[in-house]
Amino acid sequence: VQLVESGGNLVQPGGSLRLSCVASGYVFGAYGMTWVRQAPGKGLELVSSISVRSNTDYADSVKGRFTISRDNNKNTVFLEMNGLKAEDTGRYYCIRGWKTVHFPGSQGTQVTVTA
Repeated sequence: VQLVESGGNLVQPGGSLRLSCVASGYVFGAYGMTWVRQAPGKGLELVSSISVRSNTDYADSVKGRFTISRDNNKNTVFLEMNGLKAEDTGRYYCIRGWKTVHFPGSQGTQVTVTA
């Protein structure tokens, strides 16, 4: 299993980013996917999950601002982030599984929200 995240960047408050996670080494469409993040000095936080049938779930802190989606033809899960806030700063990781939180083995992608 290999997961490669991309799309992180430095943005101003109120800005937008689209994160991508490309999966390989397994049947992507057979698993849910989860985005988690780790802010500096804090633990892992579940941000959003998408099921095999594209049911979605969001942390209260991102509801209405973030949208998770998946493209099974491209083995990719996305996280569209709008209205970014300073508290969204962190390293974002994708994980295989529905509402799954564990220490990721991938590199993640850094999101920094600052004026």
